[in-house]
Amino acid sequence: MEKNEAKILIDKLRVELTYHNHKYYVLAQPEIADYDYDMKMKELQKLEADYPEFYDANSPSLRVGSDRNEEFLQVKHKYDMLSLSNTYNEEELRDFDKRVQKLLNDTTTYVCELKFDGTAIGLTYENGNFVRGVTRGDGVFGDDVSANVRTIKSIPLTLSGNDYPSEFEIRGEIFLPHKVFEQINKQKIAEGDAPMANPRNAAAGTLKMQNSSLVAKRGLDCYLYYMLGENLPSDSHYENLQLAKKWGFKISEHAKKADNIDKVIEYIEYWDKERRNLPYDIDGIVIKVDSLSLQKQLGFTSKSPRWAISYKFKAERVSTKLLSVDYQVGRTGAITPVANLEPVFLAGTTVKRASLHNADQIELLGLKINDQVYVEKGGEIIPKIVGVDEALRDASAQDINYITECPECGTSLVRVEGEAKHYCPNEFGCPPQIKGKIQHFISRKAMNIDGLGEETIDLLFSKGLIKDIAGLYDLKKEQLTPLERMGEKSAENIIKGIEASKNVPFEKVLYALGIRFVGETVAKKLASAFGSLEKLKNATFEELVDVEEIGDRIAQSVIQYFQSEVGKDLVEKLTQIGLQFEMAEDNIPKSNILEGKSFVISGVFEKYSRDELKDLINNNGGKNTGSLSAKTDFLLAGDKMGPAKLEKAQKLGLKIISEDEFLEMIG
Repeated sequence: MEKNEAKILIDKLRVELTYHNHKYYVLAQPEIADYDYDMKMKELQKLEADYPEFYDANSPSLRVGSDRNEEFLQVKHKYDMLSLSNTYNEEELRDFDKRVQKLLNDTTTYVCELKFDGTAIGLTYENGNFVRGVTRGDGVFGDDVSANVRTIKSIPLTLSGNDYPSEFEIRGEIFLPHKVFEQINKQKIAEGDAPMANPRNAAAGTLKMQNSSLVAKRGLDCYLYYMLGENLPSDSHYENLQLAKKWGFKISEHAKKADNIDKVIEYIEYWDKERRNLPYDIDGIVIKVDSLSLQKQLGFTSKSPRWAISYKFKAERVSTKLLSVDYQVGRTGAITPVANLEPVFLAGTTVKRASLHNADQIELLGLKINDQVYVEKGGEIIPKIVGVDEALRDASAQDINYITECPECGTSLVRVEGEAKHYCPNEFGCPPQIKGKIQHFISRKAMNIDGLGEETIDLLFSKGLIKDIAGLYDLKKEQLTPLERMGEKSAENIIKGIEASKNVPFEKVLYALGIRFVGETVAKKLASAFGSLEKLKNATFEELVDVEEIGDRIAQSVIQYFQSEVGKDLVEKLTQIGLQFEMAEDNIPKSNILEGKSFVISGVFEKYSRDELKDLINNNGGKNTGSLSAKTDFLLAGDKMGPAKLEKAQKLGLKIISEDEFLEMIG
């Protein structure tokens, strides 16, 4: 066969097989027999082998995956992949609707969608071709699982039509249908392996397999539900999904528009019953404002969009016996009582333990040992005790006496006024707290040191090889290789990972220190506001609380940490080791024209979003603060600003400026 003839036939077979994939896996309307499909596939594979110069990464022949074993690359999301805020009752749903109407000063149309119970994915397409598939990760960075995504036959690798944007991202949920999950477990049991717990965990685990040829055999599926990009065809989220269906994406036929919150509630009530007849799991309903321009106007909180909410269905409940209570010590010293239960099957898994949260919760529930208790999965994930069947209580029931000393180090427990939990105050001397701090330090969202898991940290600590997080940087390969289940290659990778962590940016290092109340978002705010650890260490209480979202409790905790002898000593060691304790150059403010000036932003703006305006303030040396006070220099006011905020600003005599006036200030 001539080369040009081979190219024509290869292209023809690729188009045919892509078409039949879509008919079978997306539309469930197969047009040809499996045998005929297989023959076409074999013909294509032979031609591609004979003419390798016509290789195409998006060929349908490559959906079988590869047996190469590679670690996943970390990719920064072009658009942060935030999770949704949840609600479990109608009242909170109506409150969401009121907030939306108040912010928009108008009613709006919603789109109701099934909340698929799987693992989130973001797919990028350029010129109609699949480019990349990235997991949620921490919302800012995710794993590039493109090789595994290519094996999922309901995800198109090349799009149909020609009216799609030149570049866009579409997000969805990868899941395992019930039938596929049952087949996998049937096979596992036949082979003597333990069955998988539930379809959600199985889907997430499968997507993270390093061997994409194994992923291909698992039968993952995917529904897509949200499109992002600069030039989307419609301002309507719903209309964009209908267009995406034409391009080849698997879009749920159950998505529906709702003109008001009553229609939303009707939809929820229908699917709360009907969900049991679906061939896959859903755990709730997602409600989104339909208009993309209104979504942009509503914006985001630090954790979730203001234009969407997730309604979670009520959890399944079972009854079992409370056998005993253990007490766990967390990395912050918080004591968590854990109930040991008579094993019971609940929402796809066998439950033996459940969190009791704190002493107040035990008292509120009126729990006794040997009680018959009701157990639910909070958000259908974490088991928790929600009540007692007092009618079944007998003479064997015993009071639960909450402990007064740390079960690990014997230190007397404390309880800060206004807080629910008891704490072990021996922060730097209690083994679980020390190990917890080290595990937090190496975690993915912090220093991201590969190869060091919980068991390895336990082993290193018990052998006396590390006593705190600074001790990680003194480890030698020769100390690791003799350890149990530790080969030379593993030891080498750990040492490389520890060395590479010296390049982790300042905001992640600050989060990794494990200062109480300083989570990811707070660490970013503090790093951005002060620019270096040296300035943060010397910050006054007033300077700290002046930073947006930093309250009294956080400020006090930061000061206590840097004033403690152990905190000072640890930071000094880590500075000598060479960790990044200053913001990188590209994150440092671009000018100091706003230095010493603080701003509160309120309302809706024409030229920039609120987040973009905050970045402009930071990049020009100013500070964003969350609430108005006498120390605020400017209220940057947009349209539809709340009258209460305006009135307070006027009472305080603050300077109120428009978007244009602000832009003039920074030139």
